[in-house]
Amino acid sequence: MRLFALLALCAACLVLSAPARSENYEDWITGLPRRDLHVQSWPEQKKVAVSFVLYVEVWGHDQGPNFRSDMGGRKPDIVDEAFRQYAINWGLPRTARLFQDMGVPLSLALNAQFPLQQPGVWKKLRSAVPHAPIVAHGMNNSTDLLPLSQGPEAQRAYIRQTLDLIEMETGIRSIGWSSPSVYPNAETFAATAAEGIRYSLDGMDSDILSTLETKPTSLLLIPYPPTVVDMGQYLSRFKEAADLERLWIDYVGELVREAKADPTREATVVAIGIHPFVVGTPAGAAALRRVLQAFQKEDLVWLTDVEAILRASPSQP
Repeated sequence: MRLFALLALCAACLVLSAPARSENYEDWITGLPRRDLHVQSWPEQKKVAVSFVLYVEVWGHDQGPNFRSDMGGRKPDIVDEAFRQYAINWGLPRTARLFQDMGVPLSLALNAQFPLQQPGVWKKLRSAVPHAPIVAHGMNNSTDLLPLSQGPEAQRAYIRQTLDLIEMETGIRSIGWSSPSVYPNAETFAATAAEGIRYSLDGMDSDILSTLETKPTSLLLIPYPPTVVDMGQYLSRFKEAADLERLWIDYVGELVREAKADPTREATVVAIGIHPFVVGTPAGAAALRRVLQAFQKEDLVWLTDVEAILRASPSQP
């Protein structure tokens, strides 16, 4: 009896310690086959990959996030227009300078219309982080979103237009995608892959990499959890930069603690979305600086960009 109980306990331990879902399974949004990618460690034996993604967006007059919702009916809405314009003129360059000063990689999620509409700001931003990967982020973030109701071919045409315009304005053909206004549908993933996109930030439900079986090649999903995106926390949940500082340090710190507690545990990854409305203010930049300093002291944290994660990922099936 004791032997049977011991064998049962050992079997249970093996099940608990085994990697979850090593086989293909059905993705809950797209219905496509999906496979988790199990990485033992990142470069230099790091266990937690962290990539900050700065959103470089255009909105247009009377469009975009409101700092004071009670002023939305005013013409002109001076407070909210200034809130958005400050983020473009001051917040984006300040955030880029911060990453440059700290020597930390940064990724840029770019609305294709931004370099055309804000050429001076774009030049200043790009000069501070010239090697930051450019993740395609649609045409703009308000009036020209993905045509979700028009079928996959219309989405492919929109994605192609976005990639073409970014390439024309920056000289770079993006291979990453983040849907504008965080609004894709089940068809978007296959449409992006069909247009040459190799990785997406639209996967928001994991701590590890995974792939979708799209054509002509599989699409890498880099985890982009909504809980760590600054804009939603700031505008919807009324969190200040200091609150986000604690959130980010706690989130990554717990992943580090788990890795230290079990050295055989697989490596994790998180892409953290940041916006100039939040981290581009002086107070926001000060909080983000403290976050980066804290992460730089963690031996197991790999501060990186999204395309370095792509290069370090296992061969996709």
